[in-house]
Amino acid sequence: PLATSFEGRHGWVRYWVEAALERDWGRTQRTRHRFSVVVHVDINTPTLQESAAGAREKNVGFAMFGSSLIALSVKIDRRGYCPGEAIAIHAEVENCSSRLVVPKAALCQRQVFLAGGRTRSHVRAVAEVRGESVPSGRTDSWDGRLLKVPRLPPSVLSCALIRVEYCLQVYVDIPGSSNLQLELPLVLGTIPLQALGSRTSSVSSQRSVTGGPAWSELPEAPEAPPCYTDVVSEERFRSLCVHAEEASAGPRSAYLYMQQFMLQPPPLYSEVDPHPLERLPVQQKCSFLLLP
Repeated sequence: PLATSFEGRHGWVRYWVEAALERDWGRTQRTRHRFSVVVHVDINTPTLQESAAGAREKNVGFAMFGSSLIALSVKIDRRGYCPGEAIAIHAEVENCSSRLVVPKAALCQRQVFLAGGRTRSHVRAVAEVRGESVPSGRTDSWDGRLLKVPRLPPSVLSCALIRVEYCLQVYVDIPGSSNLQLELPLVLGTIPLQALGSRTSSVSSQRSVTGGPAWSELPEAPEAPPCYTDVVSEERFRSLCVHAEEASAGPRSAYLYMQQFMLQPPPLYSEVDPHPLERLPVQQKCSFLLLP
């Protein structure tokens, strides 16, 4: 398969078509037209919906002067994202040293170029977020700190010469020492995460467009309505009629007859159409009588 178009620091992936018109009596005319190729990456796969987590710790200074441990633990909800989405970072930093440390996070792009048996790579941060300073003996937590994914090309993993990878780097900036760093690999796709209901509706719509039968997806028939006597008892009906007669002074009004009619049970099928067979067409050879 073709790889996604990409412009990197040490290489690129480009596509174009070229046409030539050869003439016996003149000069050959040539033209070239460039186009882009995007290999879609669906992040709705189960592996990219799984969470990722990690933990690291580091000792700074000398052990003879007491405990100087700095611990870092990180967790994200899933491994696949699309440009425009936000990565919810759950992290905890425990500072048992005597130094003032600062937690930070960055979305990094790693470009790997393979040619002639040699490998060259280039890493750059494309988005960053910074936390508050953590004093000595304190602990700081990130409960879903958001890091928005900017507009970036998707991950390129199918090309034998160029790879484009992404990772989330969460690190602790320690003055006078190297950073405590933790990396979680990510995949940037082109098809964003969809809810289960929207995916089911989209699949159903696709099946309806193609015209394929989907009898198993038809809803079940609704249950029959309850009986009228179960809803309105005879005592309730009589009490309503008595109250209506007492409220009416003089001759009964049209509203009273309407109210009593509304409380009557629905008519039977035989009362509405006692002779249903007489309305059938003459050319009908077979008839059925539906009884209540």
